[in-house]
Amino acid sequence: MKWPAGFEPENSSVYARNEIPIDAPPERIWRWLVRAAKWPEWYSNSANVNFLRGNPPDLAPDSEFKWKTFGATVTSRVITFEPPHELGWDARGVLRAYHGWLIEPDGRGGCRVVTEECQNGLVPKIAGWYLRPMLERGHQNWVESLKRVAEVGDPS
Repeated sequence: MKWPAGFEPENSSVYARNEIPIDAPPERIWRWLVRAAKWPEWYSNSANVNFLRGNPPDLAPDSEFKWKTFGATVTSRVITFEPPHELGWDARGVLRAYHGWLIEPDGRGGCRVVTEECQNGLVPKIAGWYLRPMLERGHQNWVESLKRVAEVGDPS
C-alpha cells in the first residue's frame, strides 16, 4: 500500500485491514471500484456520492467527491490511481483518513483484494477502541459486496 505521509499504519490512531479472494479478473474488480457513483447500489454503507471534480460515474486521478459513509459526510480525493492494481483516496470530515485498495492476481484467473484504512485526528485518538472494529465490520461488508457483484459481471 502506498501510504501518504503521516497515514502509515504505525503512525495512525486507527488502522483496519480486510482481505478477500474474488473469482474475477483484476480489470473487472477495478471497474466496480472506480464506478463510485454506483457504490450505493451494491455497498450499503455508501450514499450520496457527488463528484466535486472529475467525470462521474468513474474515479480518476485527482477526482474529488463528497459522500456519506458510516453515517458521516466526508470529502475525498483520489490520491493513488494505478489501474487495475491500486486505488486510494483520502477522507476529510470529522477526522482525516486514507483508504486504499490492492488488487493482486492469484495466478488462477482470480484475485486477492485487500482494503486498508488509517485514521488520524482527535476523534480516532479518543474513540479508536470503537472505530477500529466498526471499520473492520463495514469494510468486510464492502469486500463481500464487491465479491458478489464482481463475480457476476461488469458494472453497467
